[in-house]
Amino acid sequence: MAGRINDDDVKVVRDAVPIDTVVSEYLQLRPAGGGNMKGLCPFHDEKSPSFQVSPSKGLFHCFGCQEGGDTIAFVMKIDHLSFSETVERLAAKAGITLRYEEGGYNPTHQRGERIRLVEAHKAAADFYVEQLGGEEAAIGRKFLAERGFDQSAAEHFGVGYSPAGWDHLTRFLRGKGFSDKELLLAGLSQDGRRGPIDRFRGRLMWPIRDISGEVVGFGARKLRDDDNGPKYLNTPDTAIYKKSQVLYGVDLAKKDIAKASRAVVVEGYTDVMACHLAGITTAIATCGTAFGTDHIKILRRLLMDNGSARVIFTFDGDAAGQKAALRAFEDDQKFAAETYIAIAPDGMDPCELRLNKGDAAVQDLVEPRTPLFEFAIRQIVSRYDLETPAGRASALDEAGPIVARIKNGASQHEVAVQLAGILGILDTQFVVKRVAQMARWARDRGGRGPAGPASSSSSSASSSASSYDSGQSPALSGPALNLRSPAHRTERELLKLALQRPELVSPAFDAYGVDEFTAPPYAAVRRAVEDAGGAEQGMASAPEYLAGVREAAPNDAVRALVTELAVEVFHGKTIDEAYAGEQLVRVRLRAVDLRIHDVTSTLARLGTGADHERHQAVQNELWVLQQYRQSLRNSGAAAL
Repeated sequence: MAGRINDDDVKVVRDAVPIDTVVSEYLQLRPAGGGNMKGLCPFHDEKSPSFQVSPSKGLFHCFGCQEGGDTIAFVMKIDHLSFSETVERLAAKAGITLRYEEGGYNPTHQRGERIRLVEAHKAAADFYVEQLGGEEAAIGRKFLAERGFDQSAAEHFGVGYSPAGWDHLTRFLRGKGFSDKELLLAGLSQDGRRGPIDRFRGRLMWPIRDISGEVVGFGARKLRDDDNGPKYLNTPDTAIYKKSQVLYGVDLAKKDIAKASRAVVVEGYTDVMACHLAGITTAIATCGTAFGTDHIKILRRLLMDNGSARVIFTFDGDAAGQKAALRAFEDDQKFAAETYIAIAPDGMDPCELRLNKGDAAVQDLVEPRTPLFEFAIRQIVSRYDLETPAGRASALDEAGPIVARIKNGASQHEVAVQLAGILGILDTQFVVKRVAQMARWARDRGGRGPAGPASSSSSSASSSASSYDSGQSPALSGPALNLRSPAHRTERELLKLALQRPELVSPAFDAYGVDEFTAPPYAAVRRAVEDAGGAEQGMASAPEYLAGVREAAPNDAVRALVTELAVEVFHGKTIDEAYAGEQLVRVRLRAVDLRIHDVTSTLARLGTGADHERHQAVQNELWVLQQYRQSLRNSGAAAL
């Protein structure tokens, strides 16, 4: 039976691995104010960053899709891991040895499938690297040398060699404790007549790493004429490798892509190597598939759509390369970045260009010159005879809808003017109007798309409230959450203080009753803080305190709201004791006003014929409440 990870060790792992460090492996983060960081959400498509990370609290929250949680929750969600797999993975990164209950620690049985497959790939990568130095691999070393790559370059990219025998790797990994089932699931072995055999044999091997740097697959280049397989053989899709969702070299390039707001997309492994060695450290490549939507998502999170971002495609100048460029243009509008195409003279790829003309020629190649839309349009119109009116009209009919897909109106107008020039149509306005008409037709046929994801805290809070208003917390009653209500805005601000800056509101906050929060969602969060030991607990350890509040939440809806409030920025310019006092007083005043209203109604219902003592008690309570209200108004937080 698999053991349960010790709770104390889980806490150590959660505290040891900074959430901003982990998240930064997947997307670019920038300052968002208040010590928070922001970026494009990896869990849904968005144009402006609504994903926030709070390093001091160890939490993330997206105000667009409402995903949120701690470091463990983030890794579980983005890499599709179980809780134990995630803790084990983070522990390995931090160098923490985990303790297991209910039977001790057995790595083979207790590690999740994904972690085992990743470990198998790491062991395989090390094995292939070692084999590259052997006598049999001389043909592989020669291949690299002929393309300008020395031993240092091979080591930098982890290039290796798979022996030509049937089961060298399979036997090696068995000796490391991996089962035949794991090797087949990993795609490292395949079924043979007498059991599993190596999938890759007698080939030069490139490890393919995901964005976090873990080896998840391989690209294998054939070296011998008697190899009947394809020129390049890639790992099949597995639980950890999807070719449409990985970019070769992204682990090496991601920091420079984010820093320079630029990415260079090439076609092969050797092209990536050539670019990096020539100083173009933002180069990446697809792995045996066309550049598509999932690849765009990876780059957009790194580029963060900051307006100056550029993506340069370096496709071969042959027919296949032109076709690839046109496919890339199909997805061009999914980028906020400017897209360009670079084709080397004589149709050489970056690897050939570096070998023949040196590093400077590669650097010159990727300087943006031809916008991708211009290249695509010219490829389309080149099929028509532009010397005749009929040819120009036909070319406009095919190229026009391409330009009409450009969403930005100003850009669409500008490109339409350029299209007129390419076609040789003197009446520029005719082409502009024709393209605009095509755009309207396309909108009418397709209908208008859904509204974009919410990017502000107010809109996200409204969506959060819907889960409460639909009855997820039937025990709570009161007015629906309305952020146009000053009372609800103040309650929200006070809860944010209690979660993010508890030292500013303790111990006064802990004396507030749940009923002082008039919005049911906020009352639920107040209850969770109380059940976790109160805001005073947060003065010792913020991550532990917030984890306790999240655990005390009665359901996922309340838990998500806790996370949201814990990372949301404050409305005030200066967050200090004075600001905290204002929020405390406003919430208390609102509660006192409501109580005065209730007591006044009770007094009216009693009338003059009521029991004297009962009437006197209600009058006394009203007098005390009115005096307290006046004190709050005159003295502020000092009256609490």
